[in-house]
Amino acid sequence: MTPRRVLVTGARGMLGTDLCPVLAAKGYDVVAADLAEFDLTDPVATARFVQDCRPSLIINCAAYTAVDQAESDAGTAFRVNRDGAANLARAAKDVGAALLHLSTDYVFDGTKAGPYLEDDPPNPKSVYGASKLAGEQAVREALAEHWIVRTAWLYGIHGKSFPRSILSVAAEGRPLRVVNDQRGCPTYAVHLAEALAAIIAQPHYGTYHAVNAGECTWYDLACAAVREAGLEVTVTPVSTEEFPRPAPRPRNSVLDTGKLARSYGVRLPAWQEGLAAFVRLWRQAAA
Repeated sequence: MTPRRVLVTGARGMLGTDLCPVLAAKGYDVVAADLAEFDLTDPVATARFVQDCRPSLIINCAAYTAVDQAESDAGTAFRVNRDGAANLARAAKDVGAALLHLSTDYVFDGTKAGPYLEDDPPNPKSVYGASKLAGEQAVREALAEHWIVRTAWLYGIHGKSFPRSILSVAAEGRPLRVVNDQRGCPTYAVHLAEALAAIIAQPHYGTYHAVNAGECTWYDLACAAVREAGLEVTVTPVSTEEFPRPAPRPRNSVLDTGKLARSYGVRLPAWQEGLAAFVRLWRQAAA
């Protein structure tokens, strides 16, 4: 049976902001919640809000996503990404709701030669990745009726993102140096939101990968964004070693989406389509 009332946590974040109108357009009764409504790291507040809301389904878009900051703030990362997920899963069980929990490519170490499958062994190398994997495990242990959807290189018009940062620098005419030895699947938040709406329509519970089709490096993505926006700046490829960050990044973040296609008939568009849609909105906002 199709769930009618959907509670979206992290509703004012990048994905949540795009997801809520997509769900509303499909006839769901959407309850949008963020920190102003309740703190999901507080089990009592979480249980109370979910009891009052009585959703058929919860979609957890809330996360601690400051990847580099997490290296020195592991406590907060685990409270949000592990404990918050566990609190939502237990609250969902109490009201008979299902839970769709968003996760990440960072649960993998990035050493595999080809795309990662859902059942490949996770081996996170960062605090952020470890906290997200712990969240996955907490959901699986607490609630049978769940989906875990891993995505990667997510960006959107709402909030901070790699393409927005690239275009902001390029619009000022400043040259760019971008890592060219990390590969992934840039994923547009609107396209992911549409995929999530398709997933929740049928209870094929389990773990799925959902990313835009195709793959590229950060350098490729930067060049494509600059070109799509009609900007002329120099973009220089560099190695990971030339651009050190506090948190290690997976060299290979490519996720296989075959299971999603087989179970749901869902294939996200090519990443270039998502980027073109994003740049159109960026140019409108900048005009």
